[in-house]
Amino acid sequence: MKQALRILLVSLALLTAACAGLASIGREFPSPSAEMIRAGQTSKPDLLRMFGEPTEVGLDTGDQTWSWLYAQFTGEQRRKQLTVRFDDRGIVKSYSFNSSFSEDMKRLK
Repeated sequence: MKQALRILLVSLALLTAACAGLASIGREFPSPSAEMIRAGQTSKPDLLRMFGEPTEVGLDTGDQTWSWLYAQFTGEQRRKQLTVRFDDRGIVKSYSFNSSFSEDMKRLK
């Protein structure tokens, strides 16, 4: 339910930005590889070094989450989002990455 609401809110933000004529939303960040983020090992300071400050912070079933979002509206609409869930020590518990950028689509298919 929370994930569906998050997707809806991100979609609405993207639509609003596109209608307003904005070229992008969020900050560009490197697309992660499986080696970059390790559950049970990677820490918050590690993520800050790799991706910069998160675009959003929140809670998911009581666990703290950080999210990075970047979307472009020049030509085709493209977006990517990284969401990281932490344990109580600030270590990565799980993460998800979604992208419609062609380079990520090729790499992750």
